[in-house]
Amino acid sequence: MKRESADKPPLVSDLILRSADASDVDAIVALVNAAYRGDSSRAGWTTEADILGGQRTDAEEIAQLIAEAGSEFLLCQRAGETVGSVHLLRQDAHTAYLGMLVIKPGLQGQGLGSRLMDKAERFLKKNWGVSCLQMQVITLRQELIAFYERRGFKRTDEFKPFPENEPRFGLPKVPGLKFEVLKKSL
Repeated sequence: MKRESADKPPLVSDLILRSADASDVDAIVALVNAAYRGDSSRAGWTTEADILGGQRTDAEEIAQLIAEAGSEFLLCQRAGETVGSVHLLRQDAHTAYLGMLVIKPGLQGQGLGSRLMDKAERFLKKNWGVSCLQMQVITLRQELIAFYERRGFKRTDEFKPFPENEPRFGLPKVPGLKFEVLKKSL
C-alpha cells in the first residue's frame, strides 16, 4: 500500500466532522487564535495580524458559546487533531449566524473550509430549519469577502463598528475598523 505524503492535502475520508463539547474548549481557543492572530496566522490567508493584535477569543467565551442554547460549534478533525471549527448561532426561526470559521493555517487552501461550510449549512437546514445564514467580515478583508461571495453570500451594505474598547476580541492596529454584514439564502 502506498503511503500518502505529508505534503499532500488531507483526504476527505481522513476527516471527521462532529459537534464540539466542553472538552474541546482549549483546542478551539488555540485553533481560532492561531488562525486569526500573531505570527502563526501568517502561514494561512485568513490572518488578521496586520490589522489586529491580541487574542481573537478565550476559553470563557468558547465555553459559554458551547453551553448556550441555540449555539453549536462544529469541528473538523484529522488523526485526532482539531484542524477546523465553525460557530453557528440561531438568531431567530429563519436565520442563523456563522462565525469563527477557521482552518489550521498550514492546511488552508486545500478545500477544508468549503467542506466545513457545507457541513454547517446541512446542519442548519436539517436541525434548525433556517433559510438564511448571516455573518460579519471586517471590511478591510476583501479577499475573505470575495471567498464568501463565491460561496453564495451577498453583501448587504449594512455595517457595524468593531468593538474597539474590548481587548478580549483584539487590539486594533488601524483606525476605523468595521464589519460588513453578509447574508446567504439556504
